[in-house]
Amino acid sequence: MENLLPLIRNAVRALILRDGQILLLRKDGDARGERFALPGGAQDPGETLHQALNRECLEEIGTEVQVRDLLHVADWFKPRDTDPPSTKHLVEFLFACEVPGDYRPKSGHHPDKHQVGVVWMPLAEIEAVPLQPANMAGYLARLSAGRERVYLGKID
Repeated sequence: MENLLPLIRNAVRALILRDGQILLLRKDGDARGERFALPGGAQDPGETLHQALNRECLEEIGTEVQVRDLLHVADWFKPRDTDPPSTKHLVEFLFACEVPGDYRPKSGHHPDKHQVGVVWMPLAEIEAVPLQPANMAGYLARLSAGRERVYLGKID
C-alpha cells in the first residue's frame, strides 16, 4: 500500500437502532458530497473502548450511550485527503448501543469533521445511501437479519 501512515489506530462505532431506524451522522461540505456514518471515532491512550465510545457520542450526537454487545471488529484502510494521498489503518470496533428514550437527533459540542447533522434513517433504506465505509450498508443489512460474524477482515 502506498503512503500508508505508520500508526494503527483503534476506533469505536455505535450502532443505535430504534423502531426500525438507525442513528447516523450526516456529513457534507467537501468534494465527496453528502454521506452518512455511524457515530464514533478514535480511542485515546488510557481510554477503554467503552469510555472512548461514550466520549465520541457526547461530542457527535450530544448524549452518552448505553454500550451493549460487541458486534464486529474490522480493519479499515481509510483514504486520507493529503498531498500526496495517504491511507490510515484503523481497527474498528462496532458496539450495539442505546440512547436515552427521550433522545432527539442533534449534533454534540464537538461534531465530526464535515458533520452537518444527526438523523434517524429507516434501516430498510440503508443500502441506498452513501455510507462511510461504503460496504458497511451491506453488513448492517445482514446483521439485522442475524447472519454476520464478529471479525470482518478488511472493509472498504
